[in-house]
Amino acid sequence: MAAPSLLLFVDRSLFVKKVKDTRPVEQKDPGWKLFGKILPRECSVKHPQKIQKEYETKSSRDGPGHSPPSPRQSVRKNLDFEPLSTTALILEDRPANLPAKPAEEAQKHRQQYEEMVAQAKKRELKEAQKRRKQLEDRCKLEESIGNAALTWNQEILPNWSAMCTSRRVRELWWQGVPPSVRGKVWSLAVGNELNITHELFNICLARAREKWKSMPTAPPTEPEAEDAGLSLADREASLELIKLDISRTFPHLCIFQQGGPYYDVLHSILGAYTCYRPDVGYVQGMSFIAAVLILNLDTSDAFIAFANLLNKPCQMAFFRVDHSLMLTYFAAFEVFFEENLPKLFVHFKEINLTPDIYLIDWIFTLYSKSLPLDLACRVWDVFCRDGDEFLFRVALGILRLYEDVLTRMDFIHNAQFLTRLPDHIPPEQLFSHIHAVHMTSKNRKWAQVLQALQKEQERNSPVLKH
Repeated sequence: MAAPSLLLFVDRSLFVKKVKDTRPVEQKDPGWKLFGKILPRECSVKHPQKIQKEYETKSSRDGPGHSPPSPRQSVRKNLDFEPLSTTALILEDRPANLPAKPAEEAQKHRQQYEEMVAQAKKRELKEAQKRRKQLEDRCKLEESIGNAALTWNQEILPNWSAMCTSRRVRELWWQGVPPSVRGKVWSLAVGNELNITHELFNICLARAREKWKSMPTAPPTEPEAEDAGLSLADREASLELIKLDISRTFPHLCIFQQGGPYYDVLHSILGAYTCYRPDVGYVQGMSFIAAVLILNLDTSDAFIAFANLLNKPCQMAFFRVDHSLMLTYFAAFEVFFEENLPKLFVHFKEINLTPDIYLIDWIFTLYSKSLPLDLACRVWDVFCRDGDEFLFRVALGILRLYEDVLTRMDFIHNAQFLTRLPDHIPPEQLFSHIHAVHMTSKNRKWAQVLQALQKEQERNSPVLKH
């Protein structure tokens, strides 16, 4: 009969269905334990913080001579993060219907608890130190930018003609122009050889608006290859392609798309330029250049800088799709490529990776599409000072930065990597590699090499193969 009794006991104590009872529970009734009866604890459920406090108070009394709290305990009190739920689970005594925790097990749990808290503290301290360093670096950067802006505003810009070529200004220029004066510096550095006025911009904009009104409302389509053969007067027809391309300009910023604050401004500059230079028209990639200028200049000044930038020999060769001159620029680039990075140059030759595969996009958008925007603006700073040569120097700097990676990849992976560069490129690291690039080959500078190649091409008159 003992077995049925035990079964009945287990059934009553552990598996009986709880029924809501309105009668008050008497705390003096004995509670069941697996092998006997014990009196239930009269204490109510404690809050985890209270349990932790009691534990720390108890721990401070333990040990010989009531020694003070250990450094680990002292540090724990300064934590911003405490795993209180874990504290409650470990330090709370077992429920009344379970056997008491052995002393060895309790001690083991206390040690595990202290280890977990110590690990949490270590993580918190590491993250706090990281945040503190980031904050300190940001403060230093902001302070340096503020001091540089004062120098540019008070010393350099008022005496631009006399100071723009000085060694000190060139060093400041290399470190990056402060955003607050970047637009002014760009305008002065690019200049206005075309003598474009604000009135001329308004005239071109009015003409573009008339063209837009006369156009059909059908959505624009992608440009086809035969569009390159349009007559000069018909190049204004590329106005309809602007809307299509604007939506793809810095889409992550959401300021140039339709409904954004700079949509109409970008639309106006590109449309005005198309009417100003119908022989060039609108070419994909222009929208990125105009967008960067809009972020740093007023609308009219942005248009003036835009037109003068695109009038530079290199940009005009690319945007007018002058294949012969483009090939000359690629050939000059390869001269300095072989000079600076011979191992990577040979690897690219072996896998038949030609410069046009990655350079066209970089040059067309002046790196504004390929590099992070803040880094691209810093590239623009020096480009406005040094001209077209710096664009190819930046290309060599990028190849130098990733040389170890590129030499291990095949044609497909190299092309994919170079046409979609990493999202996070350390500016100082890239500029250190750009600085290490030497733009001399056999005692000839970039301009001399380019000129020699142009003369050679004129003599040979090669048939271009597409």
